[in-house]
Amino acid sequence: MIFEEFVFFAICFIVMALCLFYRLIVGPSAADRAVTADCLDVLTDMALILFALYSGRSVFLDLALITAILGFLGSVITSRYLEGRL
Repeated sequence: MIFEEFVFFAICFIVMALCLFYRLIVGPSAADRAVTADCLDVLTDMALILFALYSGRSVFLDLALITAILGFLGSVITSRYLEGRL
């Protein structure tokens, strides 16, 4: 039962990631691309958390925490660069 749910969420994440990759490539401005990169980071974190729940290994939660922190720092640095204060 849980395997079918995991496959369903994996397919949903793949579809969402493909939509976000399209927006990352075609995005009309640098700000749109920055928001898309942040969304991809959140999507990666959610996938790592779900995989940690599925596999029962806490190392994936640690990886999700690290990628969330790095994604936040990347978003702050990108926004400061786009504003011209960096």
